[in-house]
Amino acid sequence: VSSTLVKTAVYGNDPNWGRVLAAMGRSGVEVAEKNIDLYIGDICVLNKGKPVPFDKRNAIEMLKEDTVYFDLRINLGTAEATAWGCDMTTEYVIINSEYTT
Repeated sequence: VSSTLVKTAVYGNDPNWGRVLAAMGRSGVEVAEKNIDLYIGDICVLNKGKPVPFDKRNAIEMLKEDTVYFDLRINLGTAEATAWGCDMTTEYVIINSEYTT
């Protein structure tokens, strides 16, 4: 949720699922690559650790929605978690570059 690369991919409507996996890898969570499933909205892009063909145009449309959902399943237990974040827009960068404390 806090990954700058994921946020910019969402802002740019880029279904680059590798950025989500990279962020997961940096998180320190225990994973087994062969178990990972990843969805952008309801579009599966990774199944059991392997990329699957998907309609990129549909994924781009999912990323244009006001709310974007990633469903990352590490499949190592029964626990669940939900995290909310925000995208990184040009306006956000400008606002945060124009003031100082």
